[in-house]
Amino acid sequence: MKVLLLCNKSPYPAKEGGPIAMSMIIEGLIRAGHSVKVLAVNSNKYYVELSSIPEAYRNKTGIELVDVDLSVRPLAAFRNLFTSRSYHVERFISSKLETTLIRILQAEKFDIVQFEMLYMSPYVKVVRKYSDARIVLRAHNIEHLIWQRVSASTKNPVKRFYLQYLVRKLKKYECSTVRQFDGIAAITEQDAAFFRSAGCLQPEDGRRIPVVAIPFGIDPDQFPETNTEPEFPSLFSIGAMDWIPNLEGICWFLEQVWPQIHHKYPRLHYYLAGRHMPGWIREKGFPNVEVMEEVEDAITFMRSKAILIVPLFSGSGIRIKIIEGMATGKPIISTAVGAEGIRCTHGQNIFIADTPEEFVRCISACIENKILCETVGRNARDLILAEYNRDLIISKLIGFYQKIRE
Repeated sequence: MKVLLLCNKSPYPAKEGGPIAMSMIIEGLIRAGHSVKVLAVNSNKYYVELSSIPEAYRNKTGIELVDVDLSVRPLAAFRNLFTSRSYHVERFISSKLETTLIRILQAEKFDIVQFEMLYMSPYVKVVRKYSDARIVLRAHNIEHLIWQRVSASTKNPVKRFYLQYLVRKLKKYECSTVRQFDGIAAITEQDAAFFRSAGCLQPEDGRRIPVVAIPFGIDPDQFPETNTEPEFPSLFSIGAMDWIPNLEGICWFLEQVWPQIHHKYPRLHYYLAGRHMPGWIREKGFPNVEVMEEVEDAITFMRSKAILIVPLFSGSGIRIKIIEGMATGKPIISTAVGAEGIRCTHGQNIFIADTPEEFVRCISACIENKILCETVGRNARDLILAEYNRDLIISKLIGFYQKIRE
């Protein structure tokens, strides 16, 4: 099959959740013998020089990047208040991107056009006009649910009111737009259930749109067993800090949990890594908190530390860093929201904590019982290798493509 992927950001380099998830599908499809073409937004938030992408990757994906300014403009945001459109999505509309897409569709014939995330949905009509390919939405999460959870935790009443308004518009848009696709590949079973319950019906004939859960998967060859001895005990977190759920979670942990942990274990170190690390975290001088910012190799960094902390209270979809952390055999302490979409069990292959007291309890259990720590990490790795293997997941996705093309 020949597949065109429309991406909201460049899948290369794969240094944060979205690009990592997109790269998994791109590499998996190519490995399975299919042809892949990539057209991606190149934004001011996630800008990539095309020349910095290796020639081999450019050749096998035919990747094209189109510059789109995603800056939030106060006047445009204000005007959007009086329209039915979602401002989150509206920012991705670009005449240059549309022109490039038309050129590609006129030059090549595709079996599948896959939209990576809801934000690319304004281009569905363009694909319908210039191609007879089946159109798939790859839903990395439930977009409105992320903002709904963010708004719930926002203390400023004016900001909360505005966010709630945006959530209502985004939810309405999300529920109506999914009906334009021939199939939806959600990233978790929970997300798939939402799309099924959202009335995903074709407007012209009433037939139900196929929905399948296609989780993120890892290439086992990239996560071989190793004899590397991590710094024990040590805590670490890794993730892009320009994503609001990550930033909110880390702030909560530093303010609500770390003081208790530091008091109890004064020699323990907590390492923070990730793109766009706010300067105030370093400036505030939290004791024994080592701010690493962006690391060159995330997996190497993970292997060098002991216990992964993922304090998420908003967001949706699946947490890529939890999957990767489990694949490296790390014991992970996260919230119920953080563990959503992963078939894990508290105390067996992950630790779930939603309050400061629960985090302190789980961290103490890991620090004071190294055997428990290692056992949970080993069980986590076994789970990922068994259920989140890239080749098995890609095989399921290809089967889904074939089904909607029948």
